Amino acid sequence: LQGEIITSPFTFASTTHAIVRCGCTPVFCDIDPETYTMDPAKIEALITPETSAIMPVHVYGTLCDTDAIEAIAAKHGLKVIYDAAHAFGVKKNGVSAACFGDASMFSFHATKVFHTIEGGAVCYADSSLCTKLNDLKNFGIHGPEEVPDVGGNAKMNEFCASMGLCLL
Repeated sequence: LQGEIITSPFTFASTTHAIVRCGCTPVFCDIDPETYTMDPAKIEALITPETSAIMPVHVYGTLCDTDAIEAIAAKHGLKVIYDAAHAFGVKKNGVSAACFGDASMFSFHATKVFHTIEGGAVCYADSSLCTKLNDLKNFGIHGPEEVPDVGGNAKMNEFCASMGLCLL
């Protein structure tokens, strides 16, 4: 992604940090005072030719208005990436929060209902993201002598995985 990403100011700093780390500019959309999630009625006024995505945040187990947000994104050719840190296990009409948008990111930080002390997960339907996300978590390594991309060590350690299994 590049350019501007519309997001909510009602979130933890890491949501905005992720946008800035990617070289994009956050554009803040106000929230609905009833749900504390992004107000879809205020999104379109923020869309410019530089906008590439919308990053709504599900809050306290309350999902955003995914239907309205995804309709706006489709109308303008934008990606939708949900910050689902507060939505682990939450469903809308029987559909997991993990299934909305182009991707949904979950936090497994110790402050969450389900946690592994630290860590998280990204859920996505587009199989073309698989290699890129694996590169990011595994130093960009494809084989013993093939490292086509720069990545980091974002694999979960055994202790954190054990904590998550205990909580499940």
